Amino acid sequence: MATSLSGKLALVTGASRGIGAAAAEALAKAGAHVVLTARTVGGLEEVEDRIHAAGGSATIAPLDLAEDGSIARLAEAIAGRWDALDLLVLNAAMLGTLAPVAAIDGKEFARLLTLNLMAQQQLLAAFDPLLRASADAAVIAVTSRIGQQPRPYWGAYGASKAALDNLVLAYGQEVANISQIKVAVVDPGATATKMRAKAYPGEDQASLKDPAAAGEAIVRLVTDGFATGHRMRVED
Repeated sequence: MATSLSGKLALVTGASRGIGAAAAEALAKAGAHVVLTARTVGGLEEVEDRIHAAGGSATIAPLDLAEDGSIARLAEAIAGRWDALDLLVLNAAMLGTLAPVAAIDGKEFARLLTLNLMAQQQLLAAFDPLLRASADAAVIAVTSRIGQQPRPYWGAYGASKAALDNLVLAYGQEVANISQIKVAVVDPGATATKMRAKAYPGEDQASLKDPAAAGEAIVRLVTDGFATGHRMRVED
């Protein structure tokens, strides 16, 4: 039976667990063929198995987005199989060590910015031609309110998210009048993920939203339609 995203191709980064996995499963349930990418092969295979068991369609593409040339190779492989990309979900990110700004480790900060920001720009650049080839493309960046509301000890992560928001929304404005690409940012809020558990080790994750809530919210956003520049927070 046809569903709302039947015939669409989606790429989800950081799809081996948490919000990325939930988004991938929700998009597949809605009918999209989902390309899953992350570093963890076992995790990707588990998500792919769940998608297939539910009657969906997915392809795994294990890779490290921070590795030189990996994003270009992924784009080349997808372009060799499909003519267009309809949805790009920029979810992959790292938290890093929570520390005072004056004590941020330079090497770790560089790694964090490489994944949380520079790799995101490379994904936009590499997949821009395939997104432009779609009749109705969307880019969704998973963000955090900390990017807009600075918090002590969260300076490194918050700076990366503030920069990500600016980057993707600038891209959205650049392509708004010359393509069918729409761009939005989604803040999942307090969600039961491994990243959240690392940041708040004493917190009861049973009191938080399941990642599925964020995945379902992304599907609703894409299927209902939105204007470029839209910012959505998944409420508790």
